[in-house]
Amino acid sequence: MVEILQEKLPQEMLEERALPGVQPLGPDDWLRVDDAYAAQMAHRRALIAARRAEVYWQDPGADAAAREVLAQALKLLPGLGIEVSGGQCRCPDGQIVPLDGDAPLVVLGQLVQEDICIMDKRGDEHVLVAACLCFPASWRLSEKVGRPLIGIHDTVEEYDAGIARRVQRLFDGVQVGRPMWRYNRLWYDDPDLFQPRSALSPRRIAPGEVEAAYQRAERQCIVRMPDTDAVVFSIHSYVVKATQG
Repeated sequence: MVEILQEKLPQEMLEERALPGVQPLGPDDWLRVDDAYAAQMAHRRALIAARRAEVYWQDPGADAAAREVLAQALKLLPGLGIEVSGGQCRCPDGQIVPLDGDAPLVVLGQLVQEDICIMDKRGDEHVLVAACLCFPASWRLSEKVGRPLIGIHDTVEEYDAGIARRVQRLFDGVQVGRPMWRYNRLWYDDPDLFQPRSALSPRRIAPGEVEAAYQRAERQCIVRMPDTDAVVFSIHSYVVKATQG
């Protein structure tokens, strides 16, 4: 069990909102650095090195979208304290990450705390075509790849047909330069950020069960790419002591 904790949740993630709870977001605010950066990034890099097949996947047709996501993120990194120069990045934890040493999402996954999923419109629905997902919260990337939104959420009890239609309209309608965001919060008894769990073995602790020692929250952003029209779904994970939420 790896315990990596933030001191507290962001204030804007403490207010209860009805599903899907989506709000507008500043154009450059879909990536953040917080007090757990060094520890989370060490964990991410170790997972990418040792368990790559579990945390990274890309459809061969998603190359252009993945390159664009990295390029768009690089524009924001200096504002987060990440130096970009000479084909490499110097991160706030002192680590140097080459920009041309690996697949674009794998490179990005070693620079930022966010997990990055790329959704592309295939027919009537957006489909998961690429991801670097180091911190799954009780799901497995291998069970979601290549699936549409409704298939990805088919194990979420609250994700009924009405919410599915609203979420699909959201992914259809999100505009370049006008991203959206939402969050969730759940109780956990295990603070580990890497919790891949099959849909056949659901998490046992129910949301809101006060006996759990931790709160886990996700800041989820939805961002339209300007050239490929792909949609990024980014996930910034927070784990705090239950008394700090």
